Amino acid sequence: MMNQYEECILNRLLNKYEKSKSFTGANIKNQQFTVRPGELFPEYENHANLDEFANVNEAVEVLKLKGFVKAKIVPGRVIKQITLCVEQLDSIYSFLSRVPKTEINEKLLCLLAEYSTKSEILKRFCEEQELRLESNKQAKYFEGNLGDYADLLEAVSALEKIETETYERDFSMSVFKDSKRFSRLKSKVEGLLYEYGDFPEKNQVLGQYNVVRTPTYVHIKGSITLQLAGLLIDFSKLSNDLAISSRMLADIEEIKVLGERVYTVENLTSFHGMNEQGTVVIYLGGYHNRVRREFIKKMFDQNHGKKYFHFGDIDAGGFYILQHLRNETGVPFNAYKMDIETLEKYKDFTKRTTENDESRLRRLLCTEFKETIEYMLMNHCKLEQEAVDIELFN
Repeated sequence: MMNQYEECILNRLLNKYEKSKSFTGANIKNQQFTVRPGELFPEYENHANLDEFANVNEAVEVLKLKGFVKAKIVPGRVIKQITLCVEQLDSIYSFLSRVPKTEINEKLLCLLAEYSTKSEILKRFCEEQELRLESNKQAKYFEGNLGDYADLLEAVSALEKIETETYERDFSMSVFKDSKRFSRLKSKVEGLLYEYGDFPEKNQVLGQYNVVRTPTYVHIKGSITLQLAGLLIDFSKLSNDLAISSRMLADIEEIKVLGERVYTVENLTSFHGMNEQGTVVIYLGGYHNRVRREFIKKMFDQNHGKKYFHFGDIDAGGFYILQHLRNETGVPFNAYKMDIETLEKYKDFTKRTTENDESRLRRLLCTEFKETIEYMLMNHCKLEQEAVDIELFN
């Protein structure tokens, strides 16, 4: 029966082989794959630990007798180097019950080919992973389990089909017949979609696919009326805002903006601070999914003569959200208080940008925000919208 020492030695040697040019067939020279016992078992080189010394030596002797390794031994029975016998690879894989990397890669390529036609995002992702595998690199998000990888791709594919707001557990049950399965894949799904899709922030990805943890609401206040299921709601008569369930947005029949300006706001605190007469203020809950976008489109279609603004953080995420909102709704939103003047006015409240912040900002230098972004890069600053005293602009 194989013990932990034998398993550790063989797996380390196989890992080295599978990462080599010999594995891909690109190496024309005979390549050796070796490891020192001390790399795997630090106590082996501690001469006071006789048990560890004996255990390692015994394991190496067993592997030598099986023809799996060769060993360089110096006086005192000290093993200096263990070398893999590559001519015994098939037997070694069988001994370890380990699936050869070639077989895993073949199955991965089949999975990638199957899902590459499911969506544009999956097409980009799968094509890149195919190239990585051809270069003997590991596919992104693959951690050795083919079943987990298939579930990851299936989750991404299934998200494209969600038309109405759906709870995460319900989504998981419908796709995997397991209400908790998606939660174990969630971070990878978000990472994949954010990297290969077009989303302003990673934590908003699932919401934009209509998948949420709990019920969500759109907060509305100001000079606006809604006709909902035969009921007329006049927000101008209310002393504060009203939150409408996202699931009810599709039931709105008519939207009439009574004021001249409409503001969408990223932050709930800022939403509550905006109380200008004759305006409409909408808090979208941090993201805009299909249902919210349809609501905004309907409002714009029925109220073309109004001016539309978006108020968000003065950082890369804020600018990306504004661009995404414009692109997905077709509404010509103007940036509100997302400029140099605001940065200078509230410079005592700015935060220092990180390397990642500045990398994202540079990708926006070709946009209309160029001057503001150049100022931010020069001064290494960004500003959260909560820092802005809304009353000063009312």
